[in-house]
Amino acid sequence: MMVATKSIKFLVVFVLALTSFTAFAQEEVVENNLVDSPDEIREFIAHHLKDSHDFHLYTDNASGKHYGFPLPVIVWTSNGLKTFMSSEFHHDDNGEVVVDKDGTKIVKYHTKIYELDEGAAALSFDEAHHPTNASKVIDFSITKSVFGMILTGLLMLIGFSSLARGYKKGNTVPKGFSRVLEPLVIYVRDEIAKPNIGDKKYRKFMGFLLTVFFFIFILNILGLTPLGFNVTGQIAVTACLAIFTMVIYLFSGTKDFWAHTLWMPGVPIILRPILAVIELLGFVVIKPFSLLVRLFANITAGHFVVMSLMALMVSLKADFGPVASTGMSLILSLFIMFIELLVAFLQAFIFTMLSSLFIGMAVEEHDEHH
Repeated sequence: MMVATKSIKFLVVFVLALTSFTAFAQEEVVENNLVDSPDEIREFIAHHLKDSHDFHLYTDNASGKHYGFPLPVIVWTSNGLKTFMSSEFHHDDNGEVVVDKDGTKIVKYHTKIYELDEGAAALSFDEAHHPTNASKVIDFSITKSVFGMILTGLLMLIGFSSLARGYKKGNTVPKGFSRVLEPLVIYVRDEIAKPNIGDKKYRKFMGFLLTVFFFIFILNILGLTPLGFNVTGQIAVTACLAIFTMVIYLFSGTKDFWAHTLWMPGVPIILRPILAVIELLGFVVIKPFSLLVRLFANITAGHFVVMSLMALMVSLKADFGPVASTGMSLILSLFIMFIELLVAFLQAFIFTMLSSLFIGMAVEEHDEHH
């Protein structure tokens, strides 16, 4: 099915504006925060890759003022549930700002939230720089990654609701942005689900496969914006997605699948228990682990490369001057950003493809091949 020309032009213009704005914005952040040494650059990149309780977009070094917006902090302490906005921490991650909620002293240190022991006024540290007078709280906060997932869910709900309403009205040709969604839906169905699961059983799993594909794809695209989302670069998120896939193919496995897994026919009986353990490890550990690590590592590496290239403007300033170093950094960053757009789609495709492959292995009837 053809995608509307206007939709394609809109996407191209959006991507160009997005990559340009991202490169300039990130370079400005590096410059205005005076990150000018290798150690500071590495620390800046590591901070960018971590989750956060607020959106920190820019810092004015002249006034020391931070620009961004806070997110809700929701924590369970020894005195029950405490809620407040992250702005009460004053964007201070060094443990000096303590929030007092009804006698419960809460402090944030390196993106982690602690509850101070009774009588303590500030964090104390051991030789390894671990807090010694505080305990971790159960954190239910709306962090930047959680906000990104909620935003992605809303975008998917709006987009696919519009597509569904069009079908319900009998529109054979989608309108508006639905023209972009429909070819991707058909692609997932015809190129991923049907070949790996089979024409008879693929419909049962289409909802999950479409959700995973668009969820990862949209999050990867949002990760290229100046907002700094790195949701699929959080191993907890990729692990959760992999566990969903594992649960689905384990509970959907046929009797034939479990018979071949636990008591493999055609091999000596003495080897069957050993093969059963190996097969179970493969389905319960190795396959989910490969899913979560592949997505996590590729997205994290992509963000690291982009930020490293942007840092060239600082590293090479002394040798080539500010104009040449900034121009070189900008060109390389824009080039890598376009590759990252490809990776954003590719990683969503690979995760969905492998998920459908594992599901297909579980629901396959081996007798059909004889």
